[in-house]
Amino acid sequence: MSHNAQGFSFKVLTINTHKGFTTFNRRFILPELREAVRATSADIVFLQEVMGTQAIHPLQEESWPGTSHYEFLADTMWNDFAYGRNAVYPEGHHGNAVLSRFPIIEYENRDISVPNSEKRGVLHCRLKVPERDIEVHVMCVHLGLRDAHRNAQMQMMCDMIADLPPDAPLVVAGDFNDWQHRANDFLQRGAGLEEVFSRVNGRPARTFPARFPILRLDRIYVRNAGISHPWALPAKPWSHLSDHAPLAVEIHL
Repeated sequence: MSHNAQGFSFKVLTINTHKGFTTFNRRFILPELREAVRATSADIVFLQEVMGTQAIHPLQEESWPGTSHYEFLADTMWNDFAYGRNAVYPEGHHGNAVLSRFPIIEYENRDISVPNSEKRGVLHCRLKVPERDIEVHVMCVHLGLRDAHRNAQMQMMCDMIADLPPDAPLVVAGDFNDWQHRANDFLQRGAGLEEVFSRVNGRPARTFPARFPILRLDRIYVRNAGISHPWALPAKPWSHLSDHAPLAVEIHL
């Protein structure tokens, strides 16, 4: 994060962590993932498919942390974190998480699941920007695999955003599974959101599969904020850390 006379900027990063395993769950790589995330020195990290608790793997993995994955990732670098549990199954649960260098004043995990489909949530956090009388709202999102479900989920998100202060800075990031490129128009019309890569390059970044990205699934949207330097993180070391490439951007208030 940096201060100057004009304003204030901070870096955000989003990544679908694939529950801390490599593609096809061959290898547990959370410790390496933590190093890579720390090396980006992001101020706010949006995580999707992050494990809360898991009863089976710890017995099989020597490097499995003694805490939840998001606490392990937050470690000493991000003093605040929030976790929204979405998928609950007999051996544990996973969901979305936000790691933040700024205090998280409050957070809520809003259920945006469509009936009779997999559980999906939006983790909404209100952050206090230190030394500034500014609150930033962030939403960490992982949308469904079916078009109709995504449309319903995006409409629920637009309704949530309509309840926020209209001038508050807002960052919405995560895995939109939007391979048909419908989300930009939908969220621009419904909530005034602008996608950061599209603002600079005319379209979202390719993020999936990480090794040779073709599909543009992951997004960072902003409202009431400037942006610079959006970048998709390079294949090394990321392509063996998740099946999605991470995205980062500098946000200016």
